[in-house]
Amino acid sequence: MAFALFDTAIGRCGIVWSGRGIVAVQLPGKTERATRSLLLRRFAAARESEPLPPVQRAIDDIAALLRGEVRELGHIAIDSEGVPDFHRRVYEVARGIRPGATLSYGEIAERLGDRSLARDVAEALGRNPTPIIVPCHRVLAAGGKMGGFSAPGGVRTKLRLLSIEGAQYGEPLLFDRLPWAAADRRPA
Repeated sequence: MAFALFDTAIGRCGIVWSGRGIVAVQLPGKTERATRSLLLRRFAAARESEPLPPVQRAIDDIAALLRGEVRELGHIAIDSEGVPDFHRRVYEVARGIRPGATLSYGEIAERLGDRSLARDVAEALGRNPTPIIVPCHRVLAAGGKMGGFSAPGGVRTKLRLLSIEGAQYGEPLLFDRLPWAAADRRPA
């Protein structure tokens, strides 16, 4: 396995790859050293290397997406060896969520055939080794609530990623529900 660090609009990220594809994406820690440490804690055998052309394309597309450019990442091969089958199925559904869109944990569970698996879906996404490529940030709790986010920065990072992509999420604000707010009118 090999890894590289790369700059994005949200900070310095890391990527790990094997001969089968991308093994992991590390979202930024507070410093470059922290990002490297988080990555090497998970993949101690990985060696820093120049990215191969398909890995460089993945890096370029991830960086572009995080700059707010619309990019599909479905072309990126993921090495999911050792990933439980249920998690793979969850990640496959999540990869189908387009930038700017969201699904709930329950909606993913429903697409897998059993809405009662929503907590299992949340657990699988909490263990997602390839965030951004598998866009777990696009998955919300019921009612558009944020739910958790296990990456550095937690929910704040999730909100930032959704904001970059222009996603609509959450309950409308109190004043957004008023008739004059929708029509951009103000009371006299």
